[in-house]
Amino acid sequence: MNNLLRAEGKRIANTVIWSLDGWKAAWATEKTLRQWTIVNIASVALAFTLDLTGTERAVILSLGLLILAAELMNTAVEEVVDYLSKAPDPRAKKAKDCGSAAVALTALAGGVAWVVVLVG
Repeated sequence: MNNLLRAEGKRIANTVIWSLDGWKAAWATEKTLRQWTIVNIASVALAFTLDLTGTERAVILSLGLLILAAELMNTAVEEVVDYLSKAPDPRAKKAKDCGSAAVALTALAGGVAWVVVLVG
């Protein structure tokens, strides 16, 4: 049992380390991640400044985190595509454009949530 707990603890620690490494690498190279982080910080501050319900705050905060997650996934797609080939290819363009569209749709969902919370 102790060996199982140690192994799981090591796996969780490695996951945290690798996730932080991914965040640091993306932060160092991706201006859009830094921009979305600033927007997210402002959104969090506003969510706690306004008189919102717990559910409204949860939706706003969760969608903000999903925007950051989408941006990280988009960065991963772009890195893999660029690693495989620098030559122009319609499939590479499609992969990159779809990743970008995923970020845009996630951001749109966050914007819609804010509109509904503020207007509705």
